[in-house]
Amino acid sequence: MEATGGGAPNRSVTLRDVARFAGVSVATASKALNGQPQVRAETRARVIQAAEQLSFSPNTIAQSLITQRSGTVGLLTSDLEGRFSIPILMGAEDAFGAGQTSVFLCDARDDAIREKHHLRALLSRRVDGLIVVGARPDTRPSLGRDLPVPVVYAYAPSDDPQDLSLVTDNVGGGRMAVDHLLRCGFRRIAHITGDPDYGAAQDRARGALERLAEQGLEPAGGEVWFGMWSEAWGRGATRMLLERCPDVDAIFAGSDEIARGVLDVLHEERIEVPSRVAVIGFDNWKVLAANARPPLTTIDLNLEQLGRIAAQRLSAAMEGNPSSGVETVPVRLITRESTAPLR
Repeated sequence: MEATGGGAPNRSVTLRDVARFAGVSVATASKALNGQPQVRAETRARVIQAAEQLSFSPNTIAQSLITQRSGTVGLLTSDLEGRFSIPILMGAEDAFGAGQTSVFLCDARDDAIREKHHLRALLSRRVDGLIVVGARPDTRPSLGRDLPVPVVYAYAPSDDPQDLSLVTDNVGGGRMAVDHLLRCGFRRIAHITGDPDYGAAQDRARGALERLAEQGLEPAGGEVWFGMWSEAWGRGATRMLLERCPDVDAIFAGSDEIARGVLDVLHEERIEVPSRVAVIGFDNWKVLAANARPPLTTIDLNLEQLGRIAAQRLSAAMEGNPSSGVETVPVRLITRESTAPLR
């Protein structure tokens, strides 16, 4: 294919121009550019090349009238700080593809009235679907089954089993943290974590205790140290732990914030990390974990992958292939200097 001469009038390139340039019908060009399966691969490639050479930009309004799609998705969150919603948003945008689907982010600030307002606003914009992100990984109320678009719940599961919910594997993360410490040679392992009313705290503790029990071990100090999701609690619990169990050789903290408090006390007591006591956190909140002294080994929630999967499941639902139930997304171990193996 060769572009025609430079005497053409200054106007927008149309689908008809692309079809003529590629040597196909307008219907075939439309199917090729919209990913329809009835087009041969070589024909699709020729049409795409023609569109690129002519700098063809589809009319999104016309496309939406044909496909009944707006090319937009709403991401409704209650995570005011963005610690969870922003990585999920990034993963979703990656999965939807640049220029294919736009994502509108609305923060309900954990306010039911504000959430209803944002929901009405998103539906009025004719979004094609919704991703709902919670501020904590505990069950949240469903938006209901009578919505005109499909919905995927991410991080915080819906209380309706007919909805599709994607959650992080907190039990597996607790097992992974303790397994890593065991493989590094540590045996007197304590667990300091957050609010016992959080499902995530209970699940992480359950995974840790299961892995210890498989080795015939009890947690150092004889219990799981539940408290608050804060550095202050990490400091207070570590002081109590050292009094009760001075020979502890590793501490699994239920969050990176708690782990930073643990490290503070170990430094104050001149206890070397990790040669005397190893420390591992949870969340991979990089501003805390990577800048700790020493940098903190932690369990990464894999939130971008959670967002990618949410987008994939939502796309499938928009194509008429919805899923339901709870799907668990694996977490990852991020190894840094705070858990170097014993020599």
